Amino acid sequence: MDQKYIIGIIAVLLIAVIGGALFMSGSGTPARADNELVVAAFSHGGEPEAGYDPMYGWGDRGEPLIQSTLMKMNRNMTYENDLATSWKANDDFTEYTVNIRDDVKFTDNTTLDADDVAFSYNQAKTTGETVDLSTMDNATAVDKNTVKFTLNKPDSTFSDKLLYVGIVPSDSYNNETYGTNPVGSGPFKFVQWDKGQQVILEKNPDYYGKQPEFDKLTILFQQNEASFNSAKNHELDIAAVPLAYANETIDGYHAFLSESLDVRGISLPVQNNTGETNEDGVALGNNITADKSIREALNYGISRENISKGALNGVGVPNYDGISHLLPWYNKEAAIKDGDIDKAKDILKKGGWEDTDGDGIVEKDGVKASINLYYPSDATERQAIAVAVAEQAKEIGIEVNATGSNWDEMDAIKFTDPIVWGFGSTDPITMWGEYYSDQAGIGYNNPALVNNSAVDAHIDKAMSQPRESSYAEWSDVSWDGTTGISPKGDAAWLWVSEIRYTYFVDDSLDISEDTFKLQPHGGDAFGNIYDWTRVSSLNETS
Repeated sequence: MDQKYIIGIIAVLLIAVIGGALFMSGSGTPARADNELVVAAFSHGGEPEAGYDPMYGWGDRGEPLIQSTLMKMNRNMTYENDLATSWKANDDFTEYTVNIRDDVKFTDNTTLDADDVAFSYNQAKTTGETVDLSTMDNATAVDKNTVKFTLNKPDSTFSDKLLYVGIVPSDSYNNETYGTNPVGSGPFKFVQWDKGQQVILEKNPDYYGKQPEFDKLTILFQQNEASFNSAKNHELDIAAVPLAYANETIDGYHAFLSESLDVRGISLPVQNNTGETNEDGVALGNNITADKSIREALNYGISRENISKGALNGVGVPNYDGISHLLPWYNKEAAIKDGDIDKAKDILKKGGWEDTDGDGIVEKDGVKASINLYYPSDATERQAIAVAVAEQAKEIGIEVNATGSNWDEMDAIKFTDPIVWGFGSTDPITMWGEYYSDQAGIGYNNPALVNNSAVDAHIDKAMSQPRESSYAEWSDVSWDGTTGISPKGDAAWLWVSEIRYTYFVDDSLDISEDTFKLQPHGGDAFGNIYDWTRVSSLNETS
């Protein structure tokens, strides 16, 4: 054989071996450097359909990474300045004034000033795809470093809106192109979006705040089993997984159960279906759940403890009113002794519901107590809740048909049929959207169609007083001793459990669990990414 040919073959083999060594990491997976992060920890929000545009929802419940926000909230739920240097509200909470830094530039090297902040908030209100800005009339730049927010009603919760709107450049923003090529002033800058697969970010060297340790962040859009398997293959630094995996183990990783403000509950429409529709033509009401004895029986008969321990793999926390026990307006008086089959049956009997044909399902006036319960089929914890509620409801004589679906389909029945929902926020105005009478059947608001003047009065009063002193009023929305939306009141919802977010974290990475943010519904893991650090080489743990 020709000597040059042999040398060529050897060279090719050496290149293959060396390349393979660089590509493979311990367990035979793509290598990553110690100063890089690869995560599948954005699964709660999923891949943003409109891209990385805060005007269309990006970062509305988490850390936008690419853009700055006016303020941030730490783990103990107190505010910290980001772009803002100070803020204040007037006496009746109809005007907020925010002063901002004067040393901030966007990644295109243009200066960020109050015009950009005002533009971002006005644009976010127009699109309606980010946080609820319905109480804001407009935002105006008083000068280069001062923004004024004018509201249309008293709202002491508006300070929370300063947390979640990422600021975009007013001069160059284009709503058709920004999401795929965003310019911001946050800790990372956009590099590449491979739709359906991943987004790649790099550290922004000009970021004015605490710099993250990592030069590159790759977020994979993997969910559930795919995320778990990638962690098993040592391809990830962090993997978000469903609660069903909470008790699993992966070599080289430790499980982390993050406390959250996220609560799961089932809407039980309180009005009859008379053919009425909302302005979008969506039907309203349910003739079974409109009977209060059905709603009360479910609330007293279903065991939240059993669901939290069983269906939710032992890591759920029973909940009775949709308010996380970690929030300062949590109302412990809303709790009841549930799982009481005899009490539930007695409620039904007194309400005129009896099983006259012996099939195990009660009926009234010839109508069976049978309801459909929908859940998004890609949400495993909601499926587990729906199935568990259906099984338990049989014992009290109510037929619940647990049905997996998607939001395109559920949009048409969200005000007629019970749905397993998720809510939870540092912003108490969430309760306005869930329960205020004039919000019934609007968008995704008030799906149980609650119409309770006492509840409305508590909400109005809460929004008109300082946030810290308003907590008692927000608490009374649940139960004030005589009325409320809890099982003791309207029982308009069957709130079931608080959710913990489950992660597997590579042993080489310290995500500073003591500063890890309490995540709202739909939150992500990046709230304290500035505190993450590599404590050992990846090669030592893989």
